[in-house]
Amino acid sequence: MTLNIRFLGGADTVTGSKYCVEYDGRRLLVDCGLFQGYKQLRLRNWDPCPMPPKDVDAVILTHAHLDHSGYLPLLCRNGFVGKVHSTSGTRDLCGILLPDSGHIQEEDAYFANRHGFSKHDPALPLYTEQDAKFCLQQFHVEKMHEWFQPILGWNAKFSSAGHILGAASLLLEVAGRRILFSGDLGRPDDSLMNPPDAPLQADTVLIESTYGNRNHPEENVNSELGAALKKVAARGGVAVVPVFAVGRAQAILHSIAQLKAAGEIPHGLPIFLDSPMAIHTTALFKRHMGEHRLNAVEVQAMDHIATMIETPEQSKALVKRHGPMVILSASGMATGGRVLHHLANYVGGHRNMVILTGFQSPGTRGATLASGASSIRLHGKDLAVAAEIVQLSSASAHADGNQLIAWLQRMSKAPDQVYVVHGEREASDALRQRIERELRMRAVVPEHASIWPG
Repeated sequence: MTLNIRFLGGADTVTGSKYCVEYDGRRLLVDCGLFQGYKQLRLRNWDPCPMPPKDVDAVILTHAHLDHSGYLPLLCRNGFVGKVHSTSGTRDLCGILLPDSGHIQEEDAYFANRHGFSKHDPALPLYTEQDAKFCLQQFHVEKMHEWFQPILGWNAKFSSAGHILGAASLLLEVAGRRILFSGDLGRPDDSLMNPPDAPLQADTVLIESTYGNRNHPEENVNSELGAALKKVAARGGVAVVPVFAVGRAQAILHSIAQLKAAGEIPHGLPIFLDSPMAIHTTALFKRHMGEHRLNAVEVQAMDHIATMIETPEQSKALVKRHGPMVILSASGMATGGRVLHHLANYVGGHRNMVILTGFQSPGTRGATLASGASSIRLHGKDLAVAAEIVQLSSASAHADGNQLIAWLQRMSKAPDQVYVVHGEREASDALRQRIERELRMRAVVPEHASIWPG
């Protein structure tokens, strides 16, 4: 009997993470993410699952971001009936993220049908809000640093990965082998999250490589963001800030609270958080004290620095206001949600600014804006870009190349094999070369749908 790992996502790309571990007729899926970015990647979400969902015995999630969890409602709707193992933070965040994802897909399909710009008649959502709520019933919470059995005879244990609330690396013991999945690793110097734990000893390691070919600048997010907000406020413009509702929104709110307290930006500059998902996520920081760096006073400041926009009517009313003001809205790469309406309203104004707060996957609208494009396609129309585009280089919640190497270097013994995953090809291969050259470890970048021995 052979132990195999099938790379069904997060291989050769930074999205859609899915790793199927197979042994003795049993199948464990580690992460269950949506593909995002280029259209040819997004179309994979509509393809039949490579194995019947009913044949998957269990799922383990390393964290809640949609590129790691967002395919789960579809897997469950199509026949998966096993448990979804996660930390409590991941369960709580998925309870916000997944229904919101289904709701946005329903809204986008409705909008496309109403305005007739979809090539499909009718346009359909990949899954619905109800599908997402249904799959939440299958979650089973596991404690950090304690062993559990996702499949009889298979042992697993979470350790902290930093990055966002609940994020974990996963050690899996099966067939006498130890496989370590890094998950998305946070920065040791992150403004919100505690640093990742040292890697547990393993024979095989899957390490993410989102920033595998670059290192973060020494400049901090407060100085970058403060300069941008001061500039747009002085000219009376509107700053649209696409944010990931989980993690990035809270980091930017924390930074704005610090900047206002220090007098670095006008105290009266109006801040709006237009994302129910981000609002509910911010509230979770109170429930998960100890999993992040903030004290109670800092959490309170982060929670009160912005006016919270809950309803679509409140969101639409922002258009009637005049600048200066700052609107934080999901999603972080401008792939969907309310931020698209704000971009449509403000991207054409020369006084305005779009502040991109992190990595922009190729093929996303965020990447289009970051490239300096003169127009952007929104709701079936090409709109001219006159607003100033600012990309923060210091706000990422991912470990950079040096930090990924330092994490691997903390292993007491070199693993037999390292698989470099969850990165664009250039980033993954750059990290592979460093692992081989600097750490003298065997490393490979697996291709999508390839099967390798565990």
